Amino acid sequence: MNADEHRELGKELFNRTWELMELEPRTVEQEDELIYTAHASRYHWSRAGGPEHAARGEWQCSRVYAVLGRGEPALRHARRCLEICQANGIADWDLAFAYEALSRAPRVAGDDAGAERYKELAARAGEAIGDPEDREHLEKDLATL
Repeated sequence: MNADEHRELGKELFNRTWELMELEPRTVEQEDELIYTAHASRYHWSRAGGPEHAARGEWQCSRVYAVLGRGEPALRHARRCLEICQANGIADWDLAFAYEALSRAPRVAGDDAGAERYKELAARAGEAIGDPEDREHLEKDLATL
């Protein structure tokens, strides 16, 4: 499989993951598919994208687990997202959302104090987001915490 094919599958699976996350209620089968599509998208982007795609894939995996109420894997993927951003000097939207994930995941696990600290870091990082629409998207997500 070449990079273009991996990229196309990564996009399709990323979008399918969002469709499944927006369903309420979801069946058990749809919850399984939600996990599988997020991980498959992350895999395909690892074959076709750069570190920013890897960070976004980890962020999406974290969000999926948070939506499903599974704190430990949500936290693991959120930490990985931040690690990738820091190791590669990735800032702007990706860094702000890494902190957002690190706020959302502990809440699912019942750690509200830890979650608040990362929410503040997300808001601060969000001030540096260049695109006003991206900044607004972050603010809306932070409001759901």
